[in-house]
Amino acid sequence: MDRLIYLDNAATTKVKREVMDAMLPYFSENYGNPSAIYTFAGQGKKAVDLAREQAAGLIGAKPEEIYFTAGGSESDNWALKAAAEAYKEKGKHIITSKIEHHALLHTCEYLEKQGFEITYLDVDSEGKISGEKLKAAIRPDTILISIMMANNEIGTIEDVAEIGKIAREVGVPFHTDAVQSYGHIPIDVEEMNIDMLSASGHKFYGPKGVGILYIKKGIKIRSFIHGGTQERNRRAGTLNVPGIVGFGKAAELAGNSMEKDVEKITALRDHLIQRVLSEIPYSRLNGHKTDRLPGNAGFCFRFIEGESMLILLDQLGVCASSGSACTSGSLDPSHVLLALGLPHEIAHGSLRLTLSEETKMEEIDFVADELKKIIGRLRDMSPLYEDFLKKKSSGAFCDRLEGYYVQ
Repeated sequence: MDRLIYLDNAATTKVKREVMDAMLPYFSENYGNPSAIYTFAGQGKKAVDLAREQAAGLIGAKPEEIYFTAGGSESDNWALKAAAEAYKEKGKHIITSKIEHHALLHTCEYLEKQGFEITYLDVDSEGKISGEKLKAAIRPDTILISIMMANNEIGTIEDVAEIGKIAREVGVPFHTDAVQSYGHIPIDVEEMNIDMLSASGHKFYGPKGVGILYIKKGIKIRSFIHGGTQERNRRAGTLNVPGIVGFGKAAELAGNSMEKDVEKITALRDHLIQRVLSEIPYSRLNGHKTDRLPGNAGFCFRFIEGESMLILLDQLGVCASSGSACTSGSLDPSHVLLALGLPHEIAHGSLRLTLSEETKMEEIDFVADELKKIIGRLRDMSPLYEDFLKKKSSGAFCDRLEGYYVQ
């Protein structure tokens, strides 16, 4: 392939060279099991301790509140299932939202089969949770509130500080899935009243297969994986030292460069959004206009199937997505877009472009130029679009979808 423009960073990111360099010695040189007591193993233990400090420092947590996992899905499962078990004597009611990642939604479905009751909060047309609706949903038997910090498909950032404050006032533990946020936007677990937080290394230039669950000291939560005494008796299994070292290094690098990275990537994102909405008719921005992740630009295009766009972009060397990487093989429209209130025929025409610190302005302009051609080509082949233009020119019909798009 002559060209590669990677705009699917919400799915996974490139491992930074500094991260790889930090990891390499722990594969074949300092390979000892950090749980062993001899001196050689101590090198791995020191590396894990440093990574725990690095992971904690990025979110204002204490190192002993960080537990390493195999990734965001495990962390979400652990937070929900262990909290449900720990607090079931108080009640069996959990509150979440309709736009959560499937790692969380499918866990909630599992818990419903175990007798727990789940309230799935609606969001507004931009993906925002209402604090008032959250307050109204809380009951005496509510044992957990779990709301994601930022959505993986539309990029909307929730008011986590307000949600945490509401949860803290009623004494209900608050978990947030921060897989898309950790390493990309500032997080302070104390200021935001967060009791548990999930993150995954491969979303911010670290390795795949490693994540964290932050558990605030005092939160009553039990082991998820049983076996040995690793992770202070809360998560059994030999530690993935190279992965943990990589996670820690990526966290350190993110903290050092976050301010300038956010400024740069946001400027590129806004340029892309401006070009698409101003140059491609019948397009719409998905998610909140300003409260969104720096690198997330998601759109819907009328009279277009998302899969067709992805295939044509791929032929040009452009990597993109029509939504979550976890549902890329599904023909059903995104549950997130449907939760925004979009009709099926709009949700099917979605495209998610997610940028990184390596994305260049010339790549953004190339994609915008080619996207215009692709959409024009696909619409020229669409009998629905042809029929729409005929009816519109006659002025004899009412377009029920007109308000959803930039004309």
